[in-house]
Amino acid sequence: MRVTFASEAAPGHPNEDFIASTPDALVLLDGAGTPVDSESGCVHGVAWYARSLGSTLLAGMTQGTGTLTEILAEGIKAVASLHDFICDLDHPGSPSATVIMIRRTAGVLDFLVLADSVLVLDVIGAAEPTVVCDKREATVGTPYRAAMDALDTGSSAHVTAHRRYVETLRDHRNRDGGFWIAAVDPLTAEQALTGTVRADQVRAVALLSDGASRLVDRFHLASWRQALGILEESGPDELIRQVREAEHADPAGSRWPRGKTHDNATAAYCLLSGEGFSVRRPEPGAE
Repeated sequence: MRVTFASEAAPGHPNEDFIASTPDALVLLDGAGTPVDSESGCVHGVAWYARSLGSTLLAGMTQGTGTLTEILAEGIKAVASLHDFICDLDHPGSPSATVIMIRRTAGVLDFLVLADSVLVLDVIGAAEPTVVCDKREATVGTPYRAAMDALDTGSSAHVTAHRRYVETLRDHRNRDGGFWIAAVDPLTAEQALTGTVRADQVRAVALLSDGASRLVDRFHLASWRQALGILEESGPDELIRQVREAEHADPAGSRWPRGKTHDNATAAYCLLSGEGFSVRRPEPGAE
């Protein structure tokens, strides 16, 4: 695999994303930020959590033989053990992160997606790429967004509404009928979307945090095919540059209502060699 990636913090904020790779494995995490004046019960913070879990997962993919689901479960358990004696892991705001993992072994590409970061597979012979994203958080959150989206992004009223929105969603996090994200419970790994495809059937793979994927799925300024073209021809930095350009053109969110004017943005492009594959979704009722 030939991997290029870029990660850029939102202006004035720490970067809570994590991206890392080996020749045959790649992991991306997007830490779920804690709004101003909102408690988390953790003294370490979201960036620490994303880096700790991300590095643990990469080690697990390169050193172990378990499934990606098993590696994620063990990783969540291991990181929880690093701070359960210091932090309140029962707190509803305990640090969490989305997860994408891909691993190539013996000509096979395995992948896992948990929460709303986006995996894009450029399948050889397919007119359109296949997009894998867990949309359960967006589905759960839609009824609660109206008050926040009606306000100018970045205004004091919007900041308050965003905090309330995030804290409301905590009541739906990692429970039946809600959405799932890596935090403290290893059983969460069983809710991830997983799949396998022959590596020679995939030309390239893109991994995007939602701060980078917003060029397509929130701003609608490019298609997934066009995003792959940007990544291949100009690299991840250019895709992020276009995201920032759009954000600066709409600072108040009047055209594109959103929780954050700017978000941490991470993009990775993995060129393989080159139809079908399947995505395992949790059984109905397993949520």
